[in-house]
Amino acid sequence: MALFRGVWSVLSALGKSGADLCAGCGSRLRSPFSFAYVPRCFSSTANCYPKKPLTSYVRFSKEQLPLFKAQNPDAKNSELIRKIAQLWRELPESEKKIYEDAYRADWQAYKEEINRIQEQLTPSQIMSLEKEILQKRLKKKALIKKRELTMLGKPKRPRSAYNIFIAERFQETKDGTSQVKLKTINENWKNLSSSQKQVYIQLANDDKIRYYNEMKSWEEQMMEVGRNDLLRRSVKHQGKDDIEN
Repeated sequence: MALFRGVWSVLSALGKSGADLCAGCGSRLRSPFSFAYVPRCFSSTANCYPKKPLTSYVRFSKEQLPLFKAQNPDAKNSELIRKIAQLWRELPESEKKIYEDAYRADWQAYKEEINRIQEQLTPSQIMSLEKEILQKRLKKKALIKKRELTMLGKPKRPRSAYNIFIAERFQETKDGTSQVKLKTINENWKNLSSSQKQVYIQLANDDKIRYYNEMKSWEEQMMEVGRNDLLRRSVKHQGKDDIEN
């Protein structure tokens, strides 16, 4: 909390808005002292099409993560996110409201910009724009989701025995291209005895246990900060059953 209050005191001392500090920067401001939303162009059909604004908690997390990393360079992202989530929970409602108001203001600006663009387009341009946006969003959706989950410290999925074997042997194999290396490693895997493969199977089982424990802890954190949309279906159903009982 002291860290956040320190940042807040700097903001108060500045006495300026993000727009004043970075007028016309042409993108979403990344400064922790600003919540101004400036649309970024990414469509060739329309000259400018805005991205959806960050939610209040994601905005707060994105702001705090570099500060926590600077103070804890050796800490894992999951540990930092846990601390940030705790800081968010302890944040006074008056300070949370600043982030929530910023999100609502950005969302309103986003909707107004969408309406402004659509009013200027012909029917054929709108159809072309919709197709282009759909294609780009489908390509970027997975990447954006992955980046968000990484920022939120989601545990890495468990590796199979074969993948563990590849990762181990790939560094040891020095000659040839990546394709040649993989072919050689694949042949080596096929030639392993059952007892030799059992070593990697056990490592894979251990990794599954690691993943289960880390996911359980991570999903509890996400529920605490209201990100139930990131939970697995089984966890969502379990939560509903607990409420009903």
